[in-house]
Amino acid sequence: MDQAVVELLTENIISILSNEASLLWGARDAIEDIKDELISMRSFLADADRKGVGSEGERTWVANVRDMAYDVEDIIDNFMYHMNRQRIGGRSSWILHHTIYFPKNLWVRHQTATKIQNINGKIKGAIPERKQRYEGTSSKDNQKRVVRHAESSLFLKEDELVGIEKKRKSIMDWLTDGEPHQTVISIVGMGGSGKTTLAANTYNNDDVKKHFDCCAWITISQAYELEDVLRSLIEEFHESRKETKPADLNSMNYRLLVKTLVNYLEKKRFLLVLDDVWDTNLLDEIKVSLQDNCMGSRIILTTRKEDVACYHLGGKHLVYDIQLLQNEEAWELFCKKAFTNCPNGRCPLELKSFAEELVGKCEGLPLAIASLGSLMYFKNMSQWNEIKSNVNWSPSNNPKLEGVKSILLLSFSDLPYQLKHCFLYCSLFPEDYLIQRKRLIKLWMAEGFVEPIKGSTVEEVADSYLVELTFRNMLQVVERNEFGRPRRCKMHDLLRELALSISDNEKFGAVHDGMKEMKECEARRISIHKTDGEVKSFTGMSKLRSFLVFNKTYKMLPSGSKKLRVLDLEDAPIDELPEEVFNLFNLRYLNLRGTLLKKLPNSIGRLLNLQNLDLRNTQIEALPLGIGKLQNLRHLIMFRFTKNWRGFIYSVGMQAPSNIARLKSLQSVCSIVANDDLIRQIQSMTQLITFGISNVKAANETDLCISIQNMTRLRNMSIKVANEEETLRMDALSSPPSNLHKVFLTGKLEKVPQWFRSLQSLTCLYLHWSRLEEDLLPHIAALPHLGELKLINAYVGKQLCFNTGFLKLTSLIICNFPQLNEIIIETGVMPKLKSLDINSCMELKTVPMGIEYLQNLQKLYLQSVSMELRFLIQTLDFPKVQHIPRRYIW
Repeated sequence: MDQAVVELLTENIISILSNEASLLWGARDAIEDIKDELISMRSFLADADRKGVGSEGERTWVANVRDMAYDVEDIIDNFMYHMNRQRIGGRSSWILHHTIYFPKNLWVRHQTATKIQNINGKIKGAIPERKQRYEGTSSKDNQKRVVRHAESSLFLKEDELVGIEKKRKSIMDWLTDGEPHQTVISIVGMGGSGKTTLAANTYNNDDVKKHFDCCAWITISQAYELEDVLRSLIEEFHESRKETKPADLNSMNYRLLVKTLVNYLEKKRFLLVLDDVWDTNLLDEIKVSLQDNCMGSRIILTTRKEDVACYHLGGKHLVYDIQLLQNEEAWELFCKKAFTNCPNGRCPLELKSFAEELVGKCEGLPLAIASLGSLMYFKNMSQWNEIKSNVNWSPSNNPKLEGVKSILLLSFSDLPYQLKHCFLYCSLFPEDYLIQRKRLIKLWMAEGFVEPIKGSTVEEVADSYLVELTFRNMLQVVERNEFGRPRRCKMHDLLRELALSISDNEKFGAVHDGMKEMKECEARRISIHKTDGEVKSFTGMSKLRSFLVFNKTYKMLPSGSKKLRVLDLEDAPIDELPEEVFNLFNLRYLNLRGTLLKKLPNSIGRLLNLQNLDLRNTQIEALPLGIGKLQNLRHLIMFRFTKNWRGFIYSVGMQAPSNIARLKSLQSVCSIVANDDLIRQIQSMTQLITFGISNVKAANETDLCISIQNMTRLRNMSIKVANEEETLRMDALSSPPSNLHKVFLTGKLEKVPQWFRSLQSLTCLYLHWSRLEEDLLPHIAALPHLGELKLINAYVGKQLCFNTGFLKLTSLIICNFPQLNEIIIETGVMPKLKSLDINSCMELKTVPMGIEYLQNLQKLYLQSVSMELRFLIQTLDFPKVQHIPRRYIW
């Protein structure tokens, strides 16, 4: 983790040197010098990270390095804060700073250089000390522990396992299906989910062993040597046939090892298990030795990473995504471990409530449940009560859970340094919190965790970080969009415990959950979850970088935190922001969503580094002129929802000054209240990716369409007319942006826009109150990527006939169609539809014809529909819908 701290700080320092050179004269040499030292230090910390820091002295040295890196960050942030204050107040302030305050500026530069030189001296003295301390050490205890645990799975007895039967049958069927070509079976899941246990239980099955000529099991460590892996394979295969291994095996080079293995397997049907594979490099290197001899050989991979699981070694490839235990299975496993000394292995009645609470914390993770059960084994009632009074069983507090920590820690250690910060940041959210993707990546950006990559936006890079964390099973995807992209995710409780433990040790972040007082806190990030009254103050506030509030009764803001980069107050009961907030020059992220604010002061313009401003669902009606000064602003969310989403007015935008068009970094803005002047001004905002505007009138058609046509990067567009009677005219948009993904149109359409047919990238179309007389479906049926279609009072006809296309559609909403009395679905149309919602269509009295063809349909919602339709669904036409797992009728 400490390596990651220094990596990130070094990158930030380099960025400052590149971008703020004009402010750094006088301190630049000192910063350049310490930058070089920090770069040198990275290699030493990388060694420490690889070898594993063992002794107390080693840990102390690494902690000192981290603290020195933090000190450098503090000094530079203080310096930048002071020197940039002159840019906040305009020309008069600039004159003051360059005349009256000029001597003070010189003094600040001198002080900054002196402080950095002092730290530089400490670092130069520390590196030789570290080199001497680590010379010749090679601690791999953690990896050995994990390898031992994996291989011990081979010897588990059948009665020690739970929930294995169905999983094993699936794998066994694939192993013995008669397919002559070599088949790779990947078992993928998070650390401790039972991948190795499942593979071992299948591997040891007598029927499986009889099916193959020879077998081998290899557990792959992260620091594997390819030649050692090949030697182990040859040994294992020979041993499985009770043959003597080659006498010169230990002296063979790579080429001879490959030749020996290929020759040995040439005429054999073999079974190979590669357990705990971490990257595709091994598979690249080993596949030449495992050629497809068309004898029906099988290779089982277990991995935590999706990219490894999907890697093709050749031949057939199958992926088994392992599921966590159900409640009953989890309870059964816990009892087997914790109560083997009790009558019939049952939990004593007086312990059951608390034991169930503990098991629930494991969230179905077999490794955690088994370790926890072992921890509780042989404990008497007094000890159970002691644990119950202090329910904190994180791995760091209990030696019996050390195995859990070791296995999960390997997943963390394998992360690139940027992803380590991103993963730890997720632990600041409350337990079981559904973290929204967009919110998370904006927070990462504000903290400086996201490295710029040429050809990609920062948002795209951050999005790739999130995808990688889910691929590595470090985050669980709870909800995906229509194309499988993560929409909301959460942390498994045990991974969160691990992240909180690391965050606390490294001063990365701390959570205030009401369980203990936090009067003293050295963490650089604080998250408020629960409070016993007000949290009056914390020491170390001057070092704070992030302050997040998840308590809807908490009103107090941090004071003295001028280095703050993130202030997240979503849903906090705050009706006014103190003036101090607008002096936070380093602030990059300000989330005021759901607060009670009615006005934003003009002093918002002082926050020159602000990247994200979220005002959604506040009572603010208009933005001040100061918004036009926020040249670094990338995302501006400025609308609120009304209570009636089916009515014409379901959201309300905010008025913005025309100088908003000066913000050339702005990527997304929604939703602006239109006026003639503003619509002309936004023609220069060609960089927008997301654009929302309301109060549009028919007379605005030409200017608005010119603006949209110039937004060549636009992906998301929302246009709303001024009132229910206003017509939305968009025919002048002859050539819409080619990358449009989502289109939301609210208002009466005289006809279907011809440009709909050209939206080849469209994934979501939302037509609200369009009241079309023309049939929309033929215009959009062939769109290749359309996955979500929402139609609310969009059509006044009596029939909707889906007779072709919609090949990627997964979600369809048909709402408030006053005359609709028939829905027809032809065979082969909408083959991937998963959710169908029919709402407020009172004239529809028959079940959609052809609904039985929608074999992938998972959810059917019927709300505010006729009694006749409800009766038919539950009686005569029930056979047509019985294949749908979830049916909801209101």
